[in-house]
Amino acid sequence: MKPEDLEIEIELWAINAEAFSVFNSMSTQWRSGMSGATGLDYTALPVVMDLEGVKADNRQQVFRDVRTMEQEALRTMADNQE
Repeated sequence: MKPEDLEIEIELWAINAEAFSVFNSMSTQWRSGMSGATGLDYTALPVVMDLEGVKADNRQQVFRDVRTMEQEALRTMADNQE
C-alpha cells in the first residue's frame, strides 16, 4: 500500500475548520491502554489552542467540537478492532 492509496477527500465546512485544526493538531496526544485508545490527553489542549490561535471567547465551543470528534474517532477505532 502506498501513501496515496490512503488519501481521501473530505468536505470541511468553514464553521468546523478551527475545531478540526485543533483536533488534527492533537493527533499525537491520544492516551491508550490495553484495549487501545481511551481518549485525548486534555492537558495538551490549552497549548494546542494557543498555537492554533483560538480566541478565548471561542474555546468552549472548540472544546465541545473536539470532544465530538474524539468520541466519533473512538467509536471508529473500536469498530475497526472487532
